[in-house]
Amino acid sequence: MATEKVPMTIEGFQKLETELHRLKAVERPRIIQAIAEARAHGDLSENAEYHAAKEAQGLNESRVADMEDKLSRAEVIDISKMSGDTVKFGATVTVVDEDTDEKAKYKIVGEMEADVREGKVSISSPIARALIGKGKGDTAEVTTPKGSRSYEIIKIEWK
Repeated sequence: MATEKVPMTIEGFQKLETELHRLKAVERPRIIQAIAEARAHGDLSENAEYHAAKEAQGLNESRVADMEDKLSRAEVIDISKMSGDTVKFGATVTVVDEDTDEKAKYKIVGEMEADVREGKVSISSPIARALIGKGKGDTAEVTTPKGSRSYEIIKIEWK
């Protein structure tokens, strides 16, 4: 596995720890119980419940291993101690689309905590890559599946 650090906010790290705990303390015992119940039905070769439970177990264990790996490599960054006039990891950036005058607000976070519905974009996303290093008043060109967009940065916050 790669040994590179995974940047993450404190909030994202805590959310990942909570999800990992849920997978281990809730999902794992539930799946084990489902396997035991399916085994009690007899012949395992044609037992759909057993095969579904074993598949769920494999998926759960895979997610646990992935999360443990990410947490072990996490580089937790405290955004409250950050500042600056240029966009970087942890910044909340308010932009305006130069074509539509629509405003949008994006917080640049690690891949594991990105959630577009919450306005959190991965540091490796096209919008974040276009914004990194720019300052208030700068224009960022972003190539999206719908074509190229130009955004003017109108505010950079650290919260």
